[in-house]
Amino acid sequence: MHYLENTGLNAYTSEKTSSAFPALLVLTPIFKEMKTYFITGGAGFIGGNFILNLMNSGQAKVINYDKLTYAGNLDTLSSIEGETGYTFVQGDICDREKLTKLFETHEIDYIVHFAAESHVDRSIDTPGDFIQTNVVGTFELLEAAKKYVESKKLTGKESFRFLHVSTDEVYGSLGETGLFREETPYAPNSPYAASKASSDHLVRAYYKTYGLPVLTTNCSNNYGPYQFPEKLLPLMIYNALKGEPLPIYGDGKQVRDWLFVEDHCKAILQVLEKGKVGEDYNIGGHNEITNLEVVKTLCEVLDELVPDSRFRPHENLIQHVTDRPGHDRRYAIDASKIQNQLGWKPQESFETGLRKTVKWYLENNDWVERVMSGAYRGERLGLEKP
Repeated sequence: MHYLENTGLNAYTSEKTSSAFPALLVLTPIFKEMKTYFITGGAGFIGGNFILNLMNSGQAKVINYDKLTYAGNLDTLSSIEGETGYTFVQGDICDREKLTKLFETHEIDYIVHFAAESHVDRSIDTPGDFIQTNVVGTFELLEAAKKYVESKKLTGKESFRFLHVSTDEVYGSLGETGLFREETPYAPNSPYAASKASSDHLVRAYYKTYGLPVLTTNCSNNYGPYQFPEKLLPLMIYNALKGEPLPIYGDGKQVRDWLFVEDHCKAILQVLEKGKVGEDYNIGGHNEITNLEVVKTLCEVLDELVPDSRFRPHENLIQHVTDRPGHDRRYAIDASKIQNQLGWKPQESFETGLRKTVKWYLENNDWVERVMSGAYRGERLGLEKP
């Protein structure tokens, strides 16, 4: 177990330096009293960044509950290990009994549910894992939360929130125009997206049926420090530095909206603190870019920041490969609801966020090598045909 001290966050930030993440932006909560956050999947990419920001605010207590699968890495949280107010518990969200005991032991103000299998390619190979974690796991967590609220006689209006973190992939694929809105019908096309859509529906049902005070966020593609190198940007950085091919699926013209992870963390806290119970909020970065443009821009940044690389220009490493089965063509988020109602908007452009991301990976190569020392070594996944 590790212990640390922290508080909630808000959209307002102040600068603070962390050894793990230089010039880490600290999210400052609007609540006056110390709150306790139960974070599932806190050793993962977004959850880890969220916890680091919370703990560096000095105003939150955090219980990090993570199964530590291949993508869960406590190295991400080494800078806060041992701090008062931080507790790590290894556990599975499918273990309702363990969750229930933890909720009985701790006075929980907020559950923030990040834990999920999240890689589309892996969902093509092993869809059952995604159903078990994302659907069954969310159900077990909801049941434990419902029991906790009932046992504590919480009204849900002031004292407790369950925030479910989801994805824009539940909406399916857009054409050349249009944006995903909170009212967009669900049309998932991959096992991953279908499993997240299912969990979204369960969360809604527990609000409508049992009155559980829930909030749901659906975000666009995240990027930034501590992302496991199976996702596009960290994998491209990892390969480029080694002079290995940079695989682009199909023609590379699939469009994604890119959201810097710190902007996402601020948005989550803003929803948690100010959002209306039972509502959904879409979170996007206002950065619609094709995958090919993303990788080319990344190569340009690497050319600049690693001028002595013998693989310059890194763009020469790009290789087009067979497209992903059922690959969605375009995602784009309309984030006007969270901006107009809660006052959040992204602070990073893709260019500024990408530069920060590349610099972090260049300065933290030891972290990358450690997380890549397991079974996954950057190989292609998800080639099973439907």
